[in-house]
Amino acid sequence: MESVVEMMEKGVADRIFPGAVLLVSRASRIVLHEAFGVADLFSGQAVTRSTFFDLASLTKPLATTMAVLQLVQDKKICLDQELGTLLKVAHGSDKACITVENLLRHESGLPAHRPFYETLVKMPWNDRSHWLETLVFNEPLVYRPGVDECYSDLGFMVLARVVASVSGKPLHRFVKERCYDPLGLEDLNFFENRALSDVAEDDRLFRTAATEACPWRKKVLKAEVHDDNAWAVGGVDGHAGLFGTAFDVWRLLMEIMHGVQGKKTTVINRDLLACAVQKKGHRTYVAGFDTPSGPVSSSGSHFSLSSLGHLGFTGTSFWIDPETSLIVVLLTNRVHPLRSNEKIRRFRPRIHDAIVKQLGI
Repeated sequence: MESVVEMMEKGVADRIFPGAVLLVSRASRIVLHEAFGVADLFSGQAVTRSTFFDLASLTKPLATTMAVLQLVQDKKICLDQELGTLLKVAHGSDKACITVENLLRHESGLPAHRPFYETLVKMPWNDRSHWLETLVFNEPLVYRPGVDECYSDLGFMVLARVVASVSGKPLHRFVKERCYDPLGLEDLNFFENRALSDVAEDDRLFRTAATEACPWRKKVLKAEVHDDNAWAVGGVDGHAGLFGTAFDVWRLLMEIMHGVQGKKTTVINRDLLACAVQKKGHRTYVAGFDTPSGPVSSSGSHFSLSSLGHLGFTGTSFWIDPETSLIVVLLTNRVHPLRSNEKIRRFRPRIHDAIVKQLGI
């Protein structure tokens, strides 16, 4: 994988990202797992293979979707169940008819993003989650549920509240107990907002890549969720908040890939997963995951149309191709120190094409 390693090293040199970990596996065998660059430009701390990254929107497939599928397996909810039967706040609203599957597939009609944190930071801590729920349900729909798709953070905020309401546990505790612990994933965690002295006790501060020099929090973010809406409610939500290492992300992706391939799994029902990730017509999203789409997919030119993936705003991504048993996990801190650095958009398809070429797939 020499040419791939050279591309990653050039990515650091060209300031596409300060640091990164790239993990590539084929047929369940890791063929590359290397760290590059620095986790913190100001301290010079190097990235290692055990560095935690803010996974940003990878939270959607790797935490929220996994939790929802567990509840479906337990027959606590159904994919076609409507919000009006699940959340009190939805009763009688124009969102009552939105289904769980609508939310997972980004076809709920909810808008993509809203800066709710601007309102939430004025509220007492204990009231913020309630206020966020109120703000989401007060948002006008941008289209009728089910008739179109629009990638939506708000939809996954709602799913986090469905998980908490049905299971009786907050999302981060439920997914840890039902998914991460059975798979032995110790390095996939939500970093709840805590004092840095508390964070330091479990070594997270020193293992975590820095992200943005945040203009309104007035500091460089480290071991603290980058997403402002997730931060405002304590660091945990359905759209963002998960941190992890490339290795544990890969271990969870192996479970997902085996499920899609119909192989033996530990926590995921294979038939349910196969149903959830079936494409509907020409739509881009399946339940919780993105698929290769558009003239230039971030997965490059060679991943099959049955591939599953996702991107995170902080510079993270993964792609799974069940047809070739290829998994690529690319974790970077490209927003460090500024989110205006978008060079990774051109880099992602190139590195995926280089990996496929090097492996001779």
